[in-house]
Amino acid sequence: MTERPRWFTEHDERHSAGYVARFRRMAADGADLVGEARLVDVLVGRAARILDAGCGPGRVGAELHARGHDVVGVDVDPVLIEAARADHPGPRWELADLASLDLDGPPFDAAVLAGNVLVYVAPGSERQVLARVSAHVRPGGVIVLGFATDREYGVAELDADVTALGLTVEHRFATWDLHPWTADVPWAVSIVRLPR
Repeated sequence: MTERPRWFTEHDERHSAGYVARFRRMAADGADLVGEARLVDVLVGRAARILDAGCGPGRVGAELHARGHDVVGVDVDPVLIEAARADHPGPRWELADLASLDLDGPPFDAAVLAGNVLVYVAPGSERQVLARVSAHVRPGGVIVLGFATDREYGVAELDADVTALGLTVEHRFATWDLHPWTADVPWAVSIVRLPR
């Protein structure tokens, strides 16, 4: 049996509702919650098709939709999907495990895994998640990932998985606003390109 995503094993059942409430408060307070979407927006053409993989309560996908993109958001947590549907009508929000992702429709121009998505999947499933996500992205498209580097799955493991899947790390930054990356920073944003 496959292990459960770390999102569920590292948090109790109250965490998801608290996570939704925290981001709703931050949005109400005017916090800048769309940096990830700004970066993805500059990587794609107008009216692109974008997969928000591990979409949580929908803040990134909603902003991309507001910028004119066709967005499908997917998350394994039903509380987060319910919040995305309630707070952000417009994009398609789906409940699914990224390790077995199988969506209908044309391929995506880009996929984004923001907010520690890859380090919250089931242990050992990271390569499978990348494989399933990349299977939904068109040749030459991009996958943009951001996660904390202090977890058991880090940049070296990502690079090994990317290489094994025939993908390429095209750029890496320390932040979503493109500060230079060095091995000692606590966060990595990687732009991964699919072969043409």
